[in-house]
Amino acid sequence: MKPDRTINEDILARSVERCRERGIIIPTLAQQKHPETLPAPIRRRLRQVGLWDVDPINLFRITWKNEPCKQGGEFGHGNWILFPPELTGVPAPILGLVGKYFPTGSHKVGAGFGCLVPRLVSGAFDPTRQKAVWPSTGNYCRGGAFDCALLACPAVAILPEEMSQERFEWLREIGTDEVIATPGCESNVKEIYDKCWELRAERGDAIVIFNQFEEFGNANWHYHVTGSFASEVWERIAAPGDRLAAYVSATGSAGTLAAGDYLKQRAPGMLIVATEALQCPTLLQCGFGGHRIEGIGDKHVPWVHNVRNTDMVCAVDDEQCMALLRLFNEPAGTAYLVRQGMTEELVKDLPLLGISSICNLVAAIQTAKYYELGPRDWLITPLTDSTELYQSRIVEQRNLHGPYDADRAARHFGRYLQGIGTDNMRELTYPERKAIHNLKYFTWVEQQGRTVEELRELWDPDFWVAVHAEAESWDRQITAFNERTGLLKAHASP
Repeated sequence: MKPDRTINEDILARSVERCRERGIIIPTLAQQKHPETLPAPIRRRLRQVGLWDVDPINLFRITWKNEPCKQGGEFGHGNWILFPPELTGVPAPILGLVGKYFPTGSHKVGAGFGCLVPRLVSGAFDPTRQKAVWPSTGNYCRGGAFDCALLACPAVAILPEEMSQERFEWLREIGTDEVIATPGCESNVKEIYDKCWELRAERGDAIVIFNQFEEFGNANWHYHVTGSFASEVWERIAAPGDRLAAYVSATGSAGTLAAGDYLKQRAPGMLIVATEALQCPTLLQCGFGGHRIEGIGDKHVPWVHNVRNTDMVCAVDDEQCMALLRLFNEPAGTAYLVRQGMTEELVKDLPLLGISSICNLVAAIQTAKYYELGPRDWLITPLTDSTELYQSRIVEQRNLHGPYDADRAARHFGRYLQGIGTDNMRELTYPERKAIHNLKYFTWVEQQGRTVEELRELWDPDFWVAVHAEAESWDRQITAFNERTGLLKAHASP
C-alpha cells in the first residue's frame, strides 16, 4: 500500500530521538543512486566497517555501487557480469546485475528500506514502541531484520519453513526478535498472509506489517535505484547503435520488475519479461504448485506488479536451476566449463548467481532465442543473491544424486544450457495482460481487504506515474528528518 503521508509529530519526535541516540543518518534515494556524492567523513567511516556489519553507516551501502569486498570498501561503477555466447548459446549480450554486494548479500535490503523509511520519516511507524513484521520468502525479511537491528527495533520475520537453512540461521544470528516459519515451501505465500492476519488480530497497533507484495515503496525503490543503475551500466558498456531489447526478472514480490518500467521509459520498444517456476505457472497458465526456486513467491499476482507493462511470461523448470547450481559451483562442473572455452574469470564469477539468479539467466536465454535477438540486442537481468546463501542446497543435491563428475557436468551443460528452447513462454496480448491483472481480485479483494476501485486504479498508467513521482517527497522528508537529528551537519563538511 502507499505509505501514509500524515505526519504524526509525537511518533516522529521519538523516531528522531532514537536515530540521534544510535547515530543513524538516513540516505536519500539520490545518494543511493549516486553514492559517490556522499560527504567525505561518511566515506572515511565506511572504510572502517565491513559490508555486512550491523552498523548504522551501512545504510549508505544500500546501493548497487559498493566495491566488491567484505571489509572497508567504498564505491565504484557497480558490479555486473556480461554472459558470453560461449555460455549462453545466443549472440545477444546478457547483462547480469550482481546483488551479492549489498548488506545481507541481496538487493532485497533495498526493498526493505523502501517500505520502512517513508513511514519512519513521516511518523507512521514508531521504532520505540512497535514491532516491524516482514512477510517474506527469505531475502526480504533478512533485509528488514537488518534495518531493524540498526534501529534497535524488534523485528518479526515470517517465511516458509522449507526455505534454506542459511536464511533461518542468519536471522537468528542478527538477533531477530521472532522468526516464524509458516507451512510449506517457496510458493506457499497465502500461508504467510494468513499469519499476518493472525498477528493483526492478536497484537493490533503493537505491530506494523511491511508487506512487500503490496507496499509501493518496494516497487518505487527498484524503479529509481535498480532501474537507474541498470540504465547507467548499459549506457556505459554498450556500443553505439546497440539496442536495449529486454529486461528479464522473476516475479517474486514484483518490486524488481519495476526496474523494467524505468528502463521502458527510456527505451519504449524494450520488452519486460516476467519469470516464474514451471512447477507453479501462475501467470503462464493460472497454475499452482510447489517448487525450489527460492525467493520468487507465487500462486498469486502481487499488488505492486504493473501487469499492463509486462510483455512476456516465461516459466523455468526448477530442476534446471538446481542442476546449473551444481554445474556453476562443483569443482567438476567449473572444470568442465573451462574445457568448453569459458574464461577463468567468468567461471570464478558464476557463484555470484543464487538459484533465482540462475532462473533469470535461463529466462533471458529463452527470450533471446524466442525473439531471435542478435549481437546488438542487449538483455538485462538482476542477480538477486549468490550461492553463498544456498550451500545447504548443494549438499542436499549431493546427498540425493551423488558426487558431481565430468560426465554429469557434460549432461547438465548440454541439456540445461545448450538445450534451452522456447517452450513454456507466453507473449501477452492486451486482453491477456488484463486477464492476469484481474487475477489480483481473488487475492487482494477477496482475501486481503483491497477494493475493486483500487484494483481498477492499478490498470491506469497515470497511477504508476504518480507512484514513482513520490520519490521526490521521500528525499525531502529524509533530509528534514536528518536535519532534526542534528547528525547531518556533522557529516556534511568535505
